[in-house]
Amino acid sequence: MNKTNTQKQKNRTKNHSVANKRKNHPKKIITLGILPLRNIVVFPGEQVPLIVKRQRSLELARLAWGEDRLIGVITQKDPQIEDCHFKDLYSVGVLARIVDLKQDKHQMFHALIESQERFRVIKWLRRNPYLLAQVEILTEKLPNQKKIEPLLIELKERIKKTDKRLEIHPPLSEIFEKITHPGKLADLIALVLPLPHIPSEKQRIQKKQEILETVEIKKRLNKVLDLVRGLEVGMDVQEEVGKEAYKKYRVFYLQEQMKAIQKELRSLGEEDGEDSDIAELRTKIKKANLPKEAKKAAEKELERLAYVPPAAAEYTVIRSYLDWLIELPWNKSTQDNLDLVRAEKILNQDHYNLEKVKKRILEYLAVRKLKADMKGPILCFVGPPGTGKTSLGKSIARALNRKFVRIALGGVKDEAEIRGHRRTYIGALPGRIIQQIKRAGANNPVFMIDEIDKIGTDWRGDPSSALLEVLDPEQNHSFSDHYLEVPFDLSKVMFIATANVEEAILPALRDRMEILHLSGYTSEEKLKIAQRYLVPRQLAEHGLKPSQLKFNKKALQVIIQDYTREAGVRNLEREIANICRKVAKDVVTKKIKKFPIRITQKDLPQFLGPAKYFSELAEKTSKPGVAVGLAWTPYGGEIMFVEATLMKQKKGNGGLTATGHLGKVMKESIEAVRSYIWANAASLKIDPSIFENYRIHLHVPSGAVPKDGPSAGLAIFIALVSLLTNRPTRPDVAMSGEITLRGRVLPVGGIKEKVLAAKQAGIKTIILPEKNKNDLEEIIPEVRKKLNFKFVREMKEVVKLALVQK
Repeated sequence: MNKTNTQKQKNRTKNHSVANKRKNHPKKIITLGILPLRNIVVFPGEQVPLIVKRQRSLELARLAWGEDRLIGVITQKDPQIEDCHFKDLYSVGVLARIVDLKQDKHQMFHALIESQERFRVIKWLRRNPYLLAQVEILTEKLPNQKKIEPLLIELKERIKKTDKRLEIHPPLSEIFEKITHPGKLADLIALVLPLPHIPSEKQRIQKKQEILETVEIKKRLNKVLDLVRGLEVGMDVQEEVGKEAYKKYRVFYLQEQMKAIQKELRSLGEEDGEDSDIAELRTKIKKANLPKEAKKAAEKELERLAYVPPAAAEYTVIRSYLDWLIELPWNKSTQDNLDLVRAEKILNQDHYNLEKVKKRILEYLAVRKLKADMKGPILCFVGPPGTGKTSLGKSIARALNRKFVRIALGGVKDEAEIRGHRRTYIGALPGRIIQQIKRAGANNPVFMIDEIDKIGTDWRGDPSSALLEVLDPEQNHSFSDHYLEVPFDLSKVMFIATANVEEAILPALRDRMEILHLSGYTSEEKLKIAQRYLVPRQLAEHGLKPSQLKFNKKALQVIIQDYTREAGVRNLEREIANICRKVAKDVVTKKIKKFPIRITQKDLPQFLGPAKYFSELAEKTSKPGVAVGLAWTPYGGEIMFVEATLMKQKKGNGGLTATGHLGKVMKESIEAVRSYIWANAASLKIDPSIFENYRIHLHVPSGAVPKDGPSAGLAIFIALVSLLTNRPTRPDVAMSGEITLRGRVLPVGGIKEKVLAAKQAGIKTIILPEKNKNDLEEIIPEVRKKLNFKFVREMKEVVKLALVQK
């Protein structure tokens, strides 16, 4: 009885553990259009050519190709069924993206798909106009290497023996050496492994479908190993049957004879002697005007293709490679429009202010007009989100009359994303650089690389290092992509990168680029941007006319001040869109009959709710022990409160405690301030006995937000002096500066962002280090006139400026 209860308890514990795991890893469920397949099982990570005949499939393929949507591909249980129903399809398939869709001269549609992850159908939704299902994405977990090592060793040994008896190119043993991921290895072997020992095509499909449906990698490897063992037994049986061997020899001999005849006919100028696809590719290569190395590689691969059976996996690999070589714009360029007046007009139309960046673009056009073969430049726009970095690239392309393409590298960790995959397996592709060049259709587009400061690094390589060749004007004339294996000239491309934080960019990469800083906008600039760009754009996007909806100037100012707190204008545009949506709903439901609708300050709570931000400076600084600092973040400047309080202790138990998610540098600033105040208590008019009888608690609010940097030193100093002298700080004063043990105030960075944040928060006086005086030139005169700047060298000077006099 006790044993039974113990077992039940173990089962409950196990079930609870499984439930927790499921809770921590929620299912990913999406809705997909389904493309049924006959006589083929598609595995993840491959490129597969398909002929699309059925009307439902053609409807889905056109839609997915036009809108770049993901689809699902699932194999039919019976390939003979023409109009298949849900019950005729297996439940597990793979996600896929249609890479190409063409119609040949016989009016047949050919699709090239690129497969991705496994999925399982949860629920079928409809059949028309195409099959639609709700699916769950299946994720595989990499097993313990020690548990699967015996399977891999046995599989490796059997594959080596099988290679000697099969004519597969490349040999399976080469695939085994180059692919380290056990799941991908099992999939690829299952894909390319011939199964002549299984007599029925339907049974062969079932065997491969079983492997596709096996998500657990160890079980999948076992199933693949069973296939290889069965293949070995089947080949042993076939070798004993002389007639079958003789038949195969006859087929092979006749095929070789046919190839020799075709080769002889081509040498005599008879193109009809070769396959129509080969002839078509040969014509395309001649018309493509390829560079010497690319043409040589294309002709070599074309000769190989002529001797490969169309049903072989290698045929697809070679064909895809030739299509890439032919379709790349090796010598196709767009004509630059170097009219500086027109370019300046376009830049001013699309963006307000940003004079420094616009000036640099016009300088580029001027030099380009004088020297057509100039190299570079590689520009990098650095600034907070929403300041117009990406849209600047589109404006530059429009001004130059060039194509515009972009890639976002945020979170990219695989070097192959830049340099491409080597052609060692089905589904290999060029890197995203070459892919976008092909999409542009010209070899001189404006190419924007977004989020260059957010590239990751792991065991798959370092993408930021791979970008060094791309962004170096001295090297990119012969960029080498692993897939193409022939150099491509990128020197005509105008690369533009974007980043939020300059320091996060790889130093070697930063050295190859010209950094242009885009700081945050002032409230006045945001108002003009809203009036000129954001409001008209959102009206158009919501189907409203300017005569139907108008925004009062004061209303826009209140939205900027009380509903958004950012360096850019992204959230401002969202709030404007929020109002437009509500008005559009009222227009459709005919609640509004009188136009125009005018949005005033009083209407904002109705549309946007209560104000999200308000000034609390006077309230927070009314008591001693509070100071206002200025901080820089990747998203713009911010004000930062520093608070301190005293706690009575037993004599000799005094000290200082600091809280608020503080970084290492900020903690060092606190220690430096503490040492300076303790050493200079007399000159600061502080009673030294406080240090022994009281414990000081220093806190920086918003404890969940990490804070670091030396520029808070001045605010920490004033907060402690305010507390220890019982003198509150002035409510309209903020400060920023690094301090030393000798009482010096050192310069800091991010002055423009900090000043804009101070102005938006209602600060009137800003205390800065004297050596930061030159940084005020970056701030527009309208802002400088409204603020009072005080520059200091010594920490003691700040006491007179920041604290209320007794």
